Amino acid sequence: MAKTSSADGRTRSSVQIVIVVGLCCFFYILGAWQRSGFGKGDSIALEITKTSAECDIVPNLSFDSHHGEVGEIDEAESKPKAFKPCTARYTDYTPCQHQKRAMTFPRENMIYRERHCPREEEKLKCMIPAPKGYVTPFPWPKSRDYVPFANAPYKSLTVEKAIQNWIQYEGNVFKFPGGGTQFPQGADKYINQIASVIPITNGTVRTALDTGCGVASWGAYLWSRNVIAMSFAPRDNHEAQVQFALERGVPAVIGVLGSIKLPYPSRAFDMAHCSRCLIPWGANNGIYMMEVDRVLRPGGYWVLSGPPINWKVNYKAWQRPKEDLEKEQGKIEEIAKKLCWVKRSEKAEIAIWQKVVDSESCQRRQDDDSVEFCKSSDADDVWYKKMEACITPSPEVSGENLKPFPSRLYAIPPRIASGSVPGVSSETYQDDNKKWKKHVNAYKKTNRLLDSGRYRNIMDMNAGLGSFAAAIHSSKLWVMNVVPTIAETNTLGVIYERGLIGIYHDWCEAFSTYPRTYDLIHAPGLFSLYKDKCNAEDILLEMDRILRPEGAVIFRDEVDVLIKVKKIVGGMRWDTKMVDHEDGPLVPEKVLIAVKQYWVIGGNSTSTQ
Repeated sequence: MAKTSSADGRTRSSVQIVIVVGLCCFFYILGAWQRSGFGKGDSIALEITKTSAECDIVPNLSFDSHHGEVGEIDEAESKPKAFKPCTARYTDYTPCQHQKRAMTFPRENMIYRERHCPREEEKLKCMIPAPKGYVTPFPWPKSRDYVPFANAPYKSLTVEKAIQNWIQYEGNVFKFPGGGTQFPQGADKYINQIASVIPITNGTVRTALDTGCGVASWGAYLWSRNVIAMSFAPRDNHEAQVQFALERGVPAVIGVLGSIKLPYPSRAFDMAHCSRCLIPWGANNGIYMMEVDRVLRPGGYWVLSGPPINWKVNYKAWQRPKEDLEKEQGKIEEIAKKLCWVKRSEKAEIAIWQKVVDSESCQRRQDDDSVEFCKSSDADDVWYKKMEACITPSPEVSGENLKPFPSRLYAIPPRIASGSVPGVSSETYQDDNKKWKKHVNAYKKTNRLLDSGRYRNIMDMNAGLGSFAAAIHSSKLWVMNVVPTIAETNTLGVIYERGLIGIYHDWCEAFSTYPRTYDLIHAPGLFSLYKDKCNAEDILLEMDRILRPEGAVIFRDEVDVLIKVKKIVGGMRWDTKMVDHEDGPLVPEKVLIAVKQYWVIGGNSTSTQ
C-alpha cells in the first residue's frame, strides 16, 4: 500500500472528525426527539430545529473521495420520490392478513386466517399513518401492565374478556392485570403451577412457544424468569390481540395453526403452551400435535390447560357433555403416545407432557404400524409448505445437550458442533461473534440510546447466526431474528440453540405484524441480498409500516447500495446520516442510520432537515 502524505493524512483526519461531530449532533437531536415520549412529538419540533441549527456545521457526507465507483450524481435524477400517506382506514393495515382478502379463502382448517399476501398490482405504495394521539409506549417493565389507549384504540376485549382479567380500560390507558381465560387470577400464579413440574428457573428452559396467545400475558410474565416466549395468534374477531402484545413489549406475531407449517425450525423450543387456545389437537389425525412435536426439542415440554384436561372433575364447570370431553382427551392421549411423549403431570386443568430425548428407542412407537415418519430430508424447509400427519425423525445430534441459559448464548451450538450447518465451523462461529461485538460497540458509541431501554422491540432483518442479538442482549430488550428464506445458509436453528428467538420470512412480502410494532430495525446486508429479487421501495415501505414513529433503523451494506437506499428513504419522512465503518473510511461497507419522523393522520411531522 502506498504511503499517505501528511497533507492527505490531515485531510482524512479532518473528514473523520467532521463525521464524528455530525453524528454526535444527529444523535443529540435523536435523543431529544425520542425522549419526547407520550405524544409530544409535535411540541418539540421547534427545539429540534434549534438544535439542528446549532449543529449545522457539518456538510452533507460524501464518499466520492474514498470510492471511485460512486460517480457524480445528477441533481435532477437524485431528487427523491415523495411517498404520500395512506388514508386513515389503513392505520392498522396488515397486508398479508387483510380481512377482506381473507374472507375469499376456505374456512376449513383455518386456511382463511393464514398468510394471503396482495398481488404486485395490489400493493400499497403509500406510508401507513399513525392514529391521532399516538405516543411512545411506556418503557419496560411498565409497558407490561399499561398501553396508551391512542396506540391501539380498541375496547372490545375490555368487554368480551372482562371477567377473565385480560385487559381493562382506565382513562387514557389500557391496564393489563396479567389474567387470561385460563388464569383469571393472574399469570404469575399459573406459571408457578407449571414451574412445580417444569424446571423453569435453572436456565434449561429458555425458549417457549405460546399458541393462541391472546394478549400474551403468559409470555409477558415468563420474562422475569429469563424465559422468552414466541407468541402467536390470528387476526380475528379478538381485534388487535397481537398488537396489544407488541405494544406491551412482548414478542408476538400474527399466526395460526392451520394447514401450513409454522415458520420455525425443528427442535427450536424448550416448551410449548396452549391455554384454551381453541386448537382442535385431536383432529386431522393429530397433525397439529405433530407440528408441535417438530418444533419441540427432545426433552422439551408441552403444556395444555383447559378443556378437555381432567374432564372428570371439570365437565360440569365447563358445561359440556362429559362424553365429548372424554373422547377429545382420549384422542390427545393417543397421539401423545404415538409421539412418545411422557405425561409428567395432570392436576386441576393443567396437563404437562415431555418429549423423550431418545425418540428412536421408544418401543411403543416402533410397535405401532399406524405411525408414519415424515419423508422430507429437511425438517426446516417450512415456508408455505403444507403440514403433514407424520412424525419428524430426530437426528443423532438433536440439541438435547444444550447448556443452560445464559451460558447457551455463546456456547458452540450443537448444529454447528456436528457440522450440520454448511460452511459454518466452530471457528467461523466464534469469529462472527467477535465481529458483531465490535459492530455493536460502535453502534453504542454513535447511538447512546441503544442500551438505555428506549428500544424494547428490536428486529434483525437478516440475522445470520444471531450474533447481533447476542451482542446486544439485555433484560431491557428482545430481538426478533429474521432469517430470510432466500439466505444462502439456514441458520435459524442455530439462533434458537443460542437461547434466542426468530422466524423465517421472505422480505418480498409483508411481515406478519401490525404497523408500528418495532422500536429499532437492523438491516445488515439485506438490500444486497434482495438485489434483483424484488422492489427495494416495497421493502422500505414495509419497514416504515412496522417501525414506530421516532423509531430508528441501522442499515449496514456496501456504499453503492446504501446510496440507493438513502435516496428512496429521502421521500419517506425519515432523517438519515451515513457514517463510515468503524475500521475507517477505506472500508467499502458503510452504515446508514435513519430515524422515522413523528407524524400522525392529518398532523405535521418533525424533522431535522
